[in-house]
Amino acid sequence: MEEESSGTSPVSRRRLMQVAGGALAAGTALGASPAYGAGSPKADADVIVVGGGLAGLVATAELTAAGRKVILLDQEPEASLGGQAYWSFGGLFLIDSHEQRLCGIKDSLELARQDWLGTAGFDRGVEDRLGEDHWGRRWADAYLEFAAGEKRSWLYGMGMRWVPIVGWAERGGQLADGPGNSVPRFHVTLGTGPGVMEPFEKRVREAAKKGLVTFRFRHQVDELLLSSGAVTGVRGSVLEPSNAPRGTASSRTKVGEFTLNAPQVLVTSGGIGGNLDLVRANWPSRLGSPPRTMVTGVPAHVDGRMLEIAERAGGRLVNRDRMWHYTEGLKNYEPIWANHGIRILPAPSSLWFDAKGRRFPAPAIPGYDTLGTLKMIKDTGYDYSWFVLNERIVKKEFTLSGSEQNPELTRKDLVAYLANRALGQTPEPVRKFLDRGEDFVVADTLRELVAGMNELTGQNLVDHDALLRQITARDREVDNRFGKDTQVMGIRNSLAYVGDDLSRTVGLHRILDPAAGPLIAVRLNLLSRKTLGGLQTDLSGRVLDADGAPVPGLYAAGEVSGFGGGGVHGYRSLEGTFLGGCLFSGRQAGRAAAAESA
Repeated sequence: MEEESSGTSPVSRRRLMQVAGGALAAGTALGASPAYGAGSPKADADVIVVGGGLAGLVATAELTAAGRKVILLDQEPEASLGGQAYWSFGGLFLIDSHEQRLCGIKDSLELARQDWLGTAGFDRGVEDRLGEDHWGRRWADAYLEFAAGEKRSWLYGMGMRWVPIVGWAERGGQLADGPGNSVPRFHVTLGTGPGVMEPFEKRVREAAKKGLVTFRFRHQVDELLLSSGAVTGVRGSVLEPSNAPRGTASSRTKVGEFTLNAPQVLVTSGGIGGNLDLVRANWPSRLGSPPRTMVTGVPAHVDGRMLEIAERAGGRLVNRDRMWHYTEGLKNYEPIWANHGIRILPAPSSLWFDAKGRRFPAPAIPGYDTLGTLKMIKDTGYDYSWFVLNERIVKKEFTLSGSEQNPELTRKDLVAYLANRALGQTPEPVRKFLDRGEDFVVADTLRELVAGMNELTGQNLVDHDALLRQITARDREVDNRFGKDTQVMGIRNSLAYVGDDLSRTVGLHRILDPAAGPLIAVRLNLLSRKTLGGLQTDLSGRVLDADGAPVPGLYAAGEVSGFGGGGVHGYRSLEGTFLGGCLFSGRQAGRAAAAESA
């Protein structure tokens, strides 16, 4: 039986009421916006929230809980309420949780902070009030305290539950103080992304019934209104009605204009991952040249429009070159949006090769170092790489990211999910990709596999004898309980963790063992996903200007703010921190905006 603590961390009391410079107000309500008073247009609401994704829903729920009237705007139709969160796997980063303790995991705030800072690599003026990393670093401390404190009890109280086996994502594979999670912290929500979104959507819809929320779908913001340097509302275009299903492209035909006024505007419009031109324009040189080809991990409406619009209103954009894209993308055989990519959630046994069939060195091991591997791939001059494995590995280790790719978890059927993983049955969505996905090659012999790989790419890049030599060398390492192959050592490390042993890591064996066949090769595409930089905000979610002062009346939360401060993750993510970043920053900004409008 699950135990539940009713206690809460003091982080919410310390962090809720921030004033300029991050000083604590210790429960004192902030005054109304000084720029919105006599002579200002009649307010249409207390707060306008721009963007109906997870951060927008959380902020709106907090605002209405304080009795504030909110207009919630989104350029998409109502079917897309919840944004990207709906499509997610529902992973949340928690520290020293009940689920971790059940799995025998010893975690602590100190260990998590060590991992976060080693992963983030904050190096842009952390101690400088105007530094790009100054507020991101402070948000990191606040978020870690939240994840170690009241985050779980807060969500549990809303009915959220998690798979009892904690996942071990982004393992790093370097030194103790380097990038990566030292222990498993990836808590998969029962209900996946929709299960994370559901409690907040319910609260917002209940507030709408009470007259506290007005939805304005198909309203595209083109401008933030300014009066005496303060944001006092929004102006934009009304788009024609659309019945486009969730995630599919909707029309951009304009049928009217609108102007709405409020003392506060809270921007929660997401990042740039659906706009590959913008991704390439911001691509950092440290990761090589921008990819010529990528698959898209988010719908087209994740277009980054509001970043420029908020910047024109005085907001400061920082860390534009920091982004989080995946290396294990598959072309969806049944796409929902254009160029739709699905990510493999990697487990440790597949061998990773470049486009020419050369095995990557550590830390390019499945599930270890996303951006480190991305750089290695780009350094080859190609935009794709290969997994080589066998059917025994697929059955136990292959999981696809996304709510639609995990039907048992999405419908909260935990028994069916655990039974299938324990029995090593190939998940049905994975089986469909094996049968229909264009990135898979299946063969009985390595020579046939190599021929299929070269046929798939139309280039004769992979040499059979060279691939055979490398796989055979790896296979020789499994004969002893020790050895020098980093990946083989990592598999043994995984098997020492009961969660991986039960559900995510197959027993160590030879890749070329005929009994484990057939052999499988998977072409891995680069997959666009998250924006790690954005609008710089203080710990209240107030957007700051180039001089480090709050732009009156303007707040931001979620991905548009780099999940807090313009970049709470620094250069890299520990995973499970994107939904969590939307939850925390949406809550902070919503509560602070409610206090300011008191």
